[in-house]
Amino acid sequence: MIARLRGKPVASTPEGLVIDVGGVGYLVAATPSVVRKADGAAEIVVETYLHIREDAMQLYGFAERGERELFVQLLSVNGIGPKVALAIVSGSPAEELRRAIVREDTARFQAIPGIGKKTAERIVLELKEKLAASISIAPVDSGGGEGDDHVVARDALVELGYSLVDAERALAATDSALAPEERVRQALRMAA
Repeated sequence: MIARLRGKPVASTPEGLVIDVGGVGYLVAATPSVVRKADGAAEIVVETYLHIREDAMQLYGFAERGERELFVQLLSVNGIGPKVALAIVSGSPAEELRRAIVREDTARFQAIPGIGKKTAERIVLELKEKLAASISIAPVDSGGGEGDDHVVARDALVELGYSLVDAERALAATDSALAPEERVRQALRMAA
């Protein structure tokens, strides 16, 4: 199993990122965070997962171990293959996705192209117990409390007329460390 690569990013193609490690070019289907990390870098370290099938061996690359771990957990869900798992992990920080699973936020996953209601529910159903033990998250306060900042920002954009998918895309381009109000403002500025 190839678990990590350290090398020079030499090309970015539609199929992925090519990383030169000791004269060998590895093609890695990478998350956007890896591609951003590789842009202009002389050397990068990429956490990887080698997926082996009868007819192909494919490397998937992640900026951090948490992304790779979530990717592997998603592969354990019935009906989720590596391309869909990569799309899920690429959409948001791994910790936010884990919180969405524990809080049963299926809308978060339905906003990802290729994931319908049943698949989103299956992800939550099959991973909630596995993740709940490893994550300490305060339950969502349905009385209008803080809740998950991402959900608050997403719901605000939906109230402003965005579709769920467009709201998720807009928030993916914002700084997740900001308060929900600031993320909404940032998303609206980028859209203008």
